[in-house]
Amino acid sequence: MCGIFACHCHPDVQKFKPTALKLSKAIRHRGPDWSGSVISHNTILCHERLSIVGVESGAQPLTNEDDTIILAANGEIYNHRQVRKHLKEPYHFKTTSDCEVIIPLYLEHDIDAPNHLDGMFSFVLYDKKQDRTIAARDPIGITTLYQGWSWKEPGAVYFASELKCLHPVCDKIVAFPPGHVYDSKTGQTTRYFNPTWWDPANVPSAPADLMAIRTSLEAAVRKRLMAEVPYGVLLSGGLDSSLVASIAQREMLRLKKKAEEADPDAGEGLVGVDDDDNLSTVTYLPQLNSFSIGLPGSPDNEAALKVAKFLGTKHHVMTFTIEEGLNALSDVIYHLETYDVTTIRASTPMFLLSRKIKAMGIKMVLSGEGSDEIFGGYLYFHAAPSKEAFHAETVRRIKNLHLADCLRANKSTSAWGLEARVPFLDKKFIETAMSIDPQEKMITKDRMEKYILRKAFDTSDEPDTPAYLPDSILWRQKEQFSDGVGYGWIDALKDNAELHVTDEMLKNPKAEWGTDIPDTKEAYWYRLMFDEHFPPRCASTVERWTPTWSKQTDPSGRAISTHNAKYEHAE
Repeated sequence: MCGIFACHCHPDVQKFKPTALKLSKAIRHRGPDWSGSVISHNTILCHERLSIVGVESGAQPLTNEDDTIILAANGEIYNHRQVRKHLKEPYHFKTTSDCEVIIPLYLEHDIDAPNHLDGMFSFVLYDKKQDRTIAARDPIGITTLYQGWSWKEPGAVYFASELKCLHPVCDKIVAFPPGHVYDSKTGQTTRYFNPTWWDPANVPSAPADLMAIRTSLEAAVRKRLMAEVPYGVLLSGGLDSSLVASIAQREMLRLKKKAEEADPDAGEGLVGVDDDDNLSTVTYLPQLNSFSIGLPGSPDNEAALKVAKFLGTKHHVMTFTIEEGLNALSDVIYHLETYDVTTIRASTPMFLLSRKIKAMGIKMVLSGEGSDEIFGGYLYFHAAPSKEAFHAETVRRIKNLHLADCLRANKSTSAWGLEARVPFLDKKFIETAMSIDPQEKMITKDRMEKYILRKAFDTSDEPDTPAYLPDSILWRQKEQFSDGVGYGWIDALKDNAELHVTDEMLKNPKAEWGTDIPDTKEAYWYRLMFDEHFPPRCASTVERWTPTWSKQTDPSGRAISTHNAKYEHAE
């Protein structure tokens, strides 16, 4: 992940430049490899770079041949080779960076350019000839982006990858909506992403095509191996991360075999396949690295070891103590920029693990976010009253991922200059999975959560196809990450909240919190820590996660009776 800070139409941009560079420096953790800035007219674009593709030549901001288009981008464009091949007009590329294709796409398609991208991205582009800025965010909001305004500069508009860049200079800040594009020419932000599943009232009726689910997810993982640096997989031992790890390992072995056929002396290096199945630049390592974290004896670490042994990955287990987790809470909230209970619980171990991974020289990891939203994998989905309600909830959860699991995965890793890629949130995979009759996804006496996803990778009746996972993992009951790292973690958070928040405090929340009032001492405690880092106006970008069809106040999956009572046979 990289970091972006930009301001369009500042009244005195030269005077503002030192402040802009200081604000951009606040997110240097996202891009520790290089910093760049460009001023044109009254607009400034700043960029903090994490180099993964086009390592030697892709420093940003990027410009076209005559320097009239300036681009600061964050993310990965997986179809950049296809875009380069199919441009209508010849374009002089200055770099091998995947993000540079945004410039010719803008020249050819104007603000419809984001529609032609397949990847995760946020970008700000300045057109010098038109004195025009456009900004866009990927369809699901895997990358983070915020927009702000200040009464002091009524004509200016600000953009940044994180809140911490904006709140010192903006009095109004919003989370830039995923799948949208902003155009300074009109001042409008419009939606460019219009998938078939967007309207929850359009309930699909197609039966589940298990092979389509399998091949679509395999393709999603394959394209996310685009890298020129060492990478790995986050492996909790749950279904989603284990499937991603399994597919990645199969692909690594295939690439390695192909490379050895081309060069018998090939060792670790750059190899892979491009869009036409030609060798290209994808790093393969002698062994795929996998990583897990938990308290000593945690369910996730035990399951992850089992998966790693089955797959043959080089597995790294990290344990953390409750004290280490508690000590990191304030830093986690500073980097995550939220006070949501579920996000903070799950982000803390991910935050600690990311630091270890980056210290090992790994720059990119694959992760399993998104599956539970798409397939209704959270245990509260067992209470869905109808398939229509089930489907509407999956749509709602996908649309809000940028405020929850995408935010967690992006910022927990970016805090240490690590990039997380999420195959389940591939546009084509989501389209495949969300076109299925939701009745097939519903949890019943005969079907546990995510049954069709599990069944898609069940090769027990395919004698010529090796198993993707052990049955004990393929059919393992859902364990939310904050639970799976060890049940003592959440218990300790609740106990410590009791020490910091009194009954009297809980009854008398701060006036500036308005109607967004914490309903537990743990939530109150996190809000206090959030307030130490951010002013109240930043709270408008936060959403507190709560399960539907449930009266529970604790969002933990373990708090749902289903966790213990519904699927004993799954273990």
